[in-house]
Amino acid sequence: MTFGEKVKTLRKTKDMSQTQLAQAIGVSLRTVGGWEKEGRYPKQHELYQKLADTLGCDVSYLMTEEESFITEATEQYGSRGAKQAQQILEQAAAMFAGGELSDEDKTAFMDEIQMLYLDSKRRAKKFTPKKYLNEK
Repeated sequence: MTFGEKVKTLRKTKDMSQTQLAQAIGVSLRTVGGWEKEGRYPKQHELYQKLADTLGCDVSYLMTEEESFITEATEQYGSRGAKQAQQILEQAAAMFAGGELSDEDKTAFMDEIQMLYLDSKRRAKKFTPKKYLNEK
Protein backbone atom coordinates (compact mmCIF):
# COMPACT_ATOMS: atom_id res chain seq x y z
CA MET A 1 0.00 0.00 0.00
CA THR A 2 1.42 3.39 -0.97
CA PHE A 3 1.67 6.39 1.33
CA GLY A 4 -1.25 8.08 -0.44
CA GLU A 5 -3.44 5.00 -0.16
CA LYS A 6 -2.67 4.76 3.56
CA VAL A 7 -3.59 8.42 4.11
CA LYS A 8 -6.80 8.09 2.12
CA THR A 9 -7.87 4.90 3.91
CA LEU A 10 -7.15 6.31 7.37
CA ARG A 11 -8.84 9.61 6.51
CA LYS A 12 -11.99 7.83 5.35
CA THR A 13 -11.96 5.62 8.44
CA LYS A 14 -11.98 8.80 10.53
CA ASP A 15 -14.81 10.11 8.31
CA MET A 16 -12.76 13.18 7.36
CA SER A 17 -12.75 15.09 4.10
CA GLN A 18 -9.48 16.10 2.46
CA THR A 19 -10.27 19.69 3.47
CA GLN A 20 -10.71 18.72 7.12
CA LEU A 21 -7.45 16.77 7.13
CA ALA A 22 -5.60 19.64 5.46
CA GLN A 23 -6.89 22.11 8.06
CA ALA A 24 -6.08 19.75 10.94
CA ILE A 25 -2.41 19.41 10.00
CA GLY A 26 -1.88 22.88 8.53
CA VAL A 27 -1.41 22.18 4.82
CA SER A 28 -3.40 23.01 1.71
CA LEU A 29 -6.13 20.89 0.19
CA ARG A 30 -3.91 20.60 -2.88
CA THR A 31 -1.16 19.06 -0.75
CA VAL A 32 -3.44 16.35 0.61
CA GLY A 33 -4.72 15.68 -2.91
CA GLY A 34 -1.15 15.40 -4.13
CA TRP A 35 -0.39 12.76 -1.53
CA GLU A 36 -3.50 10.73 -2.24
CA LYS A 37 -3.74 10.99 -6.02
CA GLU A 38 -0.31 11.93 -7.37
CA GLY A 39 1.99 9.80 -5.24
CA ARG A 40 3.69 12.73 -3.52
CA TYR A 41 5.18 12.73 -0.05
CA PRO A 42 5.35 15.29 2.77
CA LYS A 43 8.30 17.61 2.45
CA GLN A 44 8.96 17.79 6.20
CA HIS A 45 9.33 14.97 8.69
CA GLU A 46 7.08 16.85 11.15
CA LEU A 47 4.10 16.37 8.83
CA TYR A 48 4.33 12.61 9.24
CA GLN A 49 3.90 13.02 13.00
CA LYS A 50 0.99 15.45 12.56
CA LEU A 51 -0.67 13.02 10.16
CA ALA A 52 -0.14 10.10 12.52
CA ASP A 53 -1.60 12.04 15.45
CA THR A 54 -4.58 13.27 13.43
CA LEU A 55 -5.30 9.92 11.80
CA GLY A 56 -4.67 7.86 14.95
CA CYS A 57 -1.85 5.66 13.70
CA ASP A 58 1.85 5.11 14.26
CA VAL A 59 4.35 7.18 12.24
CA SER A 60 6.13 4.01 11.17
CA TYR A 61 2.93 2.86 9.46
CA LEU A 62 2.96 5.95 7.27
CA MET A 63 6.68 6.24 6.65
CA THR A 64 8.65 3.45 5.02
CA GLU A 65 12.42 3.54 4.55
CA GLU A 66 11.95 4.75 0.99
CA GLU A 67 9.59 7.53 2.00
CA SER A 68 12.00 8.59 4.73
CA PHE A 69 14.82 8.76 2.17
CA ILE A 70 12.75 10.87 -0.24
CA THR A 71 11.65 13.21 2.55
CA GLU A 72 15.23 13.66 3.76
CA ALA A 73 16.42 14.37 0.21
CA THR A 74 13.59 16.89 -0.23
CA GLU A 75 14.37 18.67 3.03
CA GLN A 76 18.06 18.94 2.25
CA TYR A 77 18.10 19.40 -1.53
CA GLY A 78 14.63 20.51 -2.58
CA SER A 79 12.48 19.12 -5.36
CA ARG A 80 15.50 18.20 -7.47
CA GLY A 81 16.85 16.07 -4.63
CA ALA A 82 13.45 14.40 -4.27
CA LYS A 83 13.36 13.56 -7.99
CA GLN A 84 16.89 12.17 -7.85
CA ALA A 85 16.05 10.08 -4.78
CA GLN A 86 12.93 8.72 -6.48
CA GLN A 87 14.97 7.81 -9.58
CA ILE A 88 17.57 6.02 -7.48
CA LEU A 89 14.88 3.97 -5.75
CA GLU A 90 13.16 3.09 -9.03
CA GLN A 91 16.41 2.09 -10.74
CA ALA A 92 17.57 0.04 -7.78
CA ALA A 93 14.18 -1.72 -7.62
CA ALA A 94 14.47 -2.52 -11.34
CA MET A 95 17.78 -4.22 -10.67
CA PHE A 96 16.02 -6.70 -8.38
CA ALA A 97 13.24 -7.59 -10.82
CA GLY A 98 13.27 -11.33 -11.33
CA GLY A 99 16.36 -11.76 -9.17
CA GLU A 100 17.09 -14.15 -6.37
CA LEU A 101 18.26 -11.76 -3.68
CA SER A 102 16.91 -12.19 -0.17
CA ASP A 103 14.81 -9.42 1.37
CA GLU A 104 17.54 -8.84 3.94
CA ASP A 105 20.16 -8.35 1.19
CA LYS A 106 17.83 -6.05 -0.78
CA THR A 107 17.28 -3.91 2.32
CA ALA A 108 21.02 -3.74 3.01
CA PHE A 109 21.68 -2.73 -0.60
CA MET A 110 18.97 -0.05 -0.57
CA ASP A 111 20.22 1.36 2.74
CA GLU A 112 23.75 1.60 1.37
CA ILE A 113 22.62 3.27 -1.88
CA GLN A 114 20.66 5.84 0.11
CA MET A 115 23.63 6.60 2.37
CA LEU A 116 25.94 6.93 -0.65
CA TYR A 117 23.55 9.36 -2.36
CA LEU A 118 23.19 11.61 0.69
CA ASP A 119 26.94 11.50 1.38
CA SER A 120 27.80 12.37 -2.23
CA LYS A 121 25.38 15.33 -2.13
CA ARG A 122 27.00 16.61 1.08
CA ARG A 123 30.47 16.28 -0.41
CA ALA A 124 29.46 17.96 -3.68
CA LYS A 125 28.12 20.93 -1.73
CA LYS A 126 31.72 21.75 -0.69
CA PHE A 127 32.61 22.39 -4.32
CA THR A 128 29.49 24.32 -5.33
CA PRO A 129 30.14 28.04 -5.89
CA LYS A 130 28.53 30.13 -3.14
CA LYS A 131 26.33 32.02 -5.60
CA TYR A 132 24.50 28.75 -6.37
CA LEU A 133 23.92 27.73 -2.76
CA ASN A 134 20.57 28.55 -1.19
CA GLU A 135 20.85 30.54 1.99
CA LYS A 136 18.98 28.88 4.86
